[in-house]
Amino acid sequence: MLKLSDSGFNIILIILGILILFSIVLLKSKTASELMLDPIMFGYTIFITTFQLSRILAAMFHGKSLKQLNGYNRKKQKKYEPKVTFVIPCKDEEKVIERTISRCYECDYPKKKIEVITINDGSTDNTLKAMKRAKKKYKDLIIVNWKTNRGKRHGMAEGIKRSTGEIIIQLDSDSYISSKTFRNLIELFRNEKVGAVCAHTRPDNPDKNLLTKMQSAYYFISFKILKAAESTFMKVFCCSGCCSAYRRSVIIPIIDDWLNEKFLGLPVTWGDDRALTNWVLRRNYDTIFSDDVEAYTIVPDTFKKFLKQQIRWKKGWFVNSIFATQFIVKKDPFVALTYFLPLFFITLVTPFMAIRNLVFNPLIRGLSPLYYVLGIFLVSAGMTVYYRFIEKENKYWPYVFLWSTINMFVLSFILFYALVTIQNRRWGTR
Repeated sequence: MLKLSDSGFNIILIILGILILFSIVLLKSKTASELMLDPIMFGYTIFITTFQLSRILAAMFHGKSLKQLNGYNRKKQKKYEPKVTFVIPCKDEEKVIERTISRCYECDYPKKKIEVITINDGSTDNTLKAMKRAKKKYKDLIIVNWKTNRGKRHGMAEGIKRSTGEIIIQLDSDSYISSKTFRNLIELFRNEKVGAVCAHTRPDNPDKNLLTKMQSAYYFISFKILKAAESTFMKVFCCSGCCSAYRRSVIIPIIDDWLNEKFLGLPVTWGDDRALTNWVLRRNYDTIFSDDVEAYTIVPDTFKKFLKQQIRWKKGWFVNSIFATQFIVKKDPFVALTYFLPLFFITLVTPFMAIRNLVFNPLIRGLSPLYYVLGIFLVSAGMTVYYRFIEKENKYWPYVFLWSTINMFVLSFILFYALVTIQNRRWGTR
């Protein structure tokens, strides 16, 4: 059997990439011939295809922007080791919280400069006992015990207020950061303009089933394409709650404003990571993504849990996008007009276009949804080629197509449910 070298395989992928772009041009030409039949679809298809491909292009420049930032850091010869504080809100995570705590203390960093604060937010299982077991091993561990659940945002705020570190690392209770890459996270704060840094997060349970494999592909798209593209302009709009770090001096002054945010008269209980990132941007600090920092998190392994998570994320995205429009246009018109507002528009319009092309046009107008579906898969193919080039462990790339299918037929419609139930402020994970 013929065995291709990596270079040979890459050449094939380059050719495939060229064919994909050529196919997109042909696809749009065919669509153009049907302009008079469905001009709305024509405009939407061209717009979303151009936008998605522009995200891949912008992501390609992320490495250069990060290199320039690191170049600034290297000019500073003095060793940079500020005190850091891990803040870990937790509810009903007795199986994983000990591991999360241990990973914090195992980071490649001076132990006297590591502070860990855990908040037991009204757990109904043995989470508190697990925390106490960890404290026997790590005497400096701080445990905040709440008998009644107050919510993740309150837990984060409590930990941030109690913290004494210059840099605050926020971790989900089922997440952890790679010890070897921890210093890469802290080093970026040497630049005084950096207010928050988002680590590249991968699923810790990728091979459990088909759903977790699909999410591995999605996490690549979310971080190494979308967040990387945002980071090229130093404007990451959501430093993920899985693992992100904040400059304490930037968020302490606004912590109560963030904690007490309301939408339609009710407290906002989801999207805490996106909301806190908004406040950092509002204060004119850079928010960046670094793929030199690796973190891991446990992703939902049942479709029910997955859908609940997606509904919560949709609600958080919508509310915080509304909040962000209040400042982003004035603070950075270029990013607002070329990325933020187009993305907001696309996300809101996509469910309606899916209904139009998958239901209305075939049943009422007799128009085939073939070109709509092919257009989505061609953009997915472009992401897949990019995935193969830059990801070392890339065995999950075929699942990009599965994610696109699920997104097309299921997730795009979740936005409707999220908006209809926007006044339901329950967390909704379990």
